[in-house]
Amino acid sequence: MQSRYGFMAGVLLTAFVALLAVLAAKVEIFERAGLSPLIIAIVFGMIYANTSLAKRYAPGQSGIAWSSKTLLRVAIVLYGFHLTFGDLELLGAEGFIVGAFMMLSTFALGYLIAVKWLKLEKDLALLICAGSSICGAAAVMATDFVLRAKAYKAAVAVGTVVFFGTLGMFLYPLLYQSGVLGFEEKGMGIYIGATLHEVAHVAAAGNAVGESAADAAVAVKMFRVMLLVPFLLLLAYMSSKKQKGTRAKITVPWFALLFLGVIALNSFSLLPGAVHAMILQADTFMLTMAMAALGMQTGIEKFQQAGVKPLGVALVMFVWLVAGGYTAVYLLL
Repeated sequence: MQSRYGFMAGVLLTAFVALLAVLAAKVEIFERAGLSPLIIAIVFGMIYANTSLAKRYAPGQSGIAWSSKTLLRVAIVLYGFHLTFGDLELLGAEGFIVGAFMMLSTFALGYLIAVKWLKLEKDLALLICAGSSICGAAAVMATDFVLRAKAYKAAVAVGTVVFFGTLGMFLYPLLYQSGVLGFEEKGMGIYIGATLHEVAHVAAAGNAVGESAADAAVAVKMFRVMLLVPFLLLLAYMSSKKQKGTRAKITVPWFALLFLGVIALNSFSLLPGAVHAMILQADTFMLTMAMAALGMQTGIEKFQQAGVKPLGVALVMFVWLVAGGYTAVYLLL
């Protein structure tokens, strides 16, 4: 009975922190900065984790852990209702090529530097690389489920996504307005969608440039989000290897396949508009809860333990996204 009470208390506490994040995201200063409830939630969660409240409500840890794992899987599946295969019609061949190239090259570069040069732990390196190269915090959380890494590692990876993604969100419109890039609106949109981290970052930067830039940016970003599915399946396959070279049973991330199925279902527009809107709102709140729970399991000592190497890896990838992405778009357009 006590453990069940603690579990429910943890879930309700996580929901409360998520609700605070949703309300905070509507405050003008946060809204102008383009900070989504997901990003604010992990900050609020980390504030909680580094106060005496975390020790006082320790029995609720099981509910908090459930929110960061099981609830997260449900939320990722429902995230498919944000997408349709029709979103890709706006891309054109150049959008597909740039999006796929930047995803693969950024991941490969980041992993090489993190593991081969800086000797970073492989699971932490994978989380950081997934966040920067695919789709930000959602990619970090989905990858974390396959790897089953310690919670603080996912929080560190999300922290790098938040920092550099927010930096890029302000930088890209300034570069466009200065005229140094020489892109038309659509080209700038492809550049933004192929190289910025979060969907929220892409939407904010794209709209700051113009309507056609925003449409192209979101379309490319949606393509990058869809690349999460084959990435997770490949990661699950690679993770099944044993140290001696034989293969263990593969843990298939079924939620990734269901995510793809939901995208297919959503492409037919079968649901009434009101129902679809309710699902999107519920999904955003569940993702916010998962982020809050992630932060609530991350004390400051975990960041100190990780050191500056994760930030260095993310910095190199950010520089490559800005410079390499510009080169790729320039050559194709």
